[in-house]
Amino acid sequence: MKKLACAVALALGYSTVSGLAADLDKKMPVKAPAMAPSSPWDIAFGAALMSDYNFRGITQSNHKPSVAAYFEPRYNFNDSLQWYAGVAGESISFPNRAAAEIDFYTGIRPTFGKLALDFGFWEYWYPGGSCFNAAIPGECADNGNLPINGNVIKSDLSFWEIYGKATYTLNDLFSFGGSVFYSPSVLNSGADGTYVAGTAKYVLPTVLPAGIGWFLSADVGHWFLGTTDSFYGVLPGFAGGIPFKSYTNWDVGLAFTWKQFTLDLRYFDTDLNKGDCNAFTSAQNARFDGSFTSINPSGMGTNWCGATFIAKLSVDLTKDNLK
Repeated sequence: MKKLACAVALALGYSTVSGLAADLDKKMPVKAPAMAPSSPWDIAFGAALMSDYNFRGITQSNHKPSVAAYFEPRYNFNDSLQWYAGVAGESISFPNRAAAEIDFYTGIRPTFGKLALDFGFWEYWYPGGSCFNAAIPGECADNGNLPINGNVIKSDLSFWEIYGKATYTLNDLFSFGGSVFYSPSVLNSGADGTYVAGTAKYVLPTVLPAGIGWFLSADVGHWFLGTTDSFYGVLPGFAGGIPFKSYTNWDVGLAFTWKQFTLDLRYFDTDLNKGDCNAFTSAQNARFDGSFTSINPSGMGTNWCGATFIAKLSVDLTKDNLK
C-alpha cells in the first residue's frame, strides 16, 4: 500500500508541475526575432528637366532648356550628424563651348533641433572648352576672339567654392535660412567672390487633391566680386583686369509636390544691366546695343542676367524608394 500511495503521489505531483509549466509558457512573452541593425548608409539621387538653367540669376544655358541629374551617397553618424558626397551634371551653353557642367561636392550636415546646418566644398568642372583671345599666343590666338561680338574667354572656367548654410524650421509650415559661399577665383577668372543669400519657404494649406502639396518660396542673394586677371584686360585701361560689378539677384516661385516629384514655377531677376552682364559672362550672344558702362566700353549687351520665368520638373529619390 505504501508503495502504491507513493506512486500515486508522484504521479499527481508530476502532472501538477507539467500543468504549471504549460500555464507559464502561455503567460511568458514570446521573444521577437532579432532585428537586423539599420545601415547608417543612405543614398539620394534624382534628375530634372528645366526650361532654362539659372545660377544666381544668370542663365547657364543661353535661355534654352537644360537637363540635370545627381547622385549623393550619405553616411549618418547619428540622428544629428550626416556626411555626404555627390556628383551632379547639367547641360549648359557657355561662350567657350564647354561640353557640360560636372559638379563634385562633399560636406557635413549637423542638426540641433529645428536648426539644420550644412558645411562643405563644391567643385564646378566645365570640360571641353576652347580659348578665345587673339592677344594670347597659341590656341587662344588661333581661335581669335568670339565671333560677332569680340568677347574673350578662357578654355577652362572650372572653379571651387566653400560654403556654409543654415535653415531654421519654425513649424510645419514655415522655414527660413541663410548661406555664404566663397571662391578665390570665380569661373577661373582670377576674381574672388563671396556670395551671401537668404531664403524662406511657406507650405500652403492642403486644399489640392489628395497627395498633392504646394508651397511658396523666395530667395535673395548678393555676389561680391573682385577683379579678374590680365587675360580679360584686352581693352585700353584694363591691362590689370576687369573689376567685375557686384550684383544682387532674387527669385520667387510656386511649387507643387506629388510623391517624389516637384514642379517648380519661378521668376528670376538681377540688378545687372546688359553691359555689366556682358563684362561678367562674355556671352556669345552679346550684340552691340549701346550698353556702355565703365567696365564694358564696347557697348555690347546681353540678356543673360535679365528677368526670366523658368519651369522645372524634378524627381528626388532615396534608398527607401527602392524597397
